[in-house]
Amino acid sequence: MNTTTASDGRATRWQEHNLQRRRDLVASTLRAIRRHGAGVGMDEVAAAAGTSKTVIYRHFGGRTGLYVAVVEWVHAFIRSKLIPALESAADMDPAHLVAELTDRYLSLVERDPEIYQFVVTRPTDSDPVADPVTGITGRIGDELAEVLRVWLDARGLDTNAATAWGHGIVGYVWAVADKWITTGHKRPRAEIVAFTAQLFTPAFANQPPATEGNR
Repeated sequence: MNTTTASDGRATRWQEHNLQRRRDLVASTLRAIRRHGAGVGMDEVAAAAGTSKTVIYRHFGGRTGLYVAVVEWVHAFIRSKLIPALESAADMDPAHLVAELTDRYLSLVERDPEIYQFVVTRPTDSDPVADPVTGITGRIGDELAEVLRVWLDARGLDTNAATAWGHGIVGYVWAVADKWITTGHKRPRAEIVAFTAQLFTPAFANQPPATEGNR
């Protein structure tokens, strides 16, 4: 076997091992958060993983690095739950789509409130961390805007509102979810979903037809 090929193979296996180890540590962190709450400490995370803090630091560089990895996992999970609704939305009434997205997101928040609080509470150490909500809302907002643009165009309606609607809907749902969870789910989820869809329905129903100037 060529020495270079063997070396590359070992490097690839080692990289895969490290990636899997990071995934395992993130999974352990999620278990620790569910058990101990959003303020979980590194000792508790290490205990859940059956390892030492030194190992966690070696893979993530510290609490901030671990936080970023957890946020990335949560972002991917949320997107995996919301995107199927967008992909099946070609013939869906927009108000129904808004209700579906709202219900799916609130169900995730309701199921894992401690992980939600962990994600929205950025570390207070010296390492700068981007707003964890902005990344996921921006991507979902872009995708929802495209769905709305296609829906409007197919019906000969003005498509200029699509971007504002897409990002506005996502931002609204995130804000509502935050208020809903921090006030202890005072109203049933179904009621919040209905209120959200109700707010946007008039806009969908009264969008003007497309013209040469607003296509």
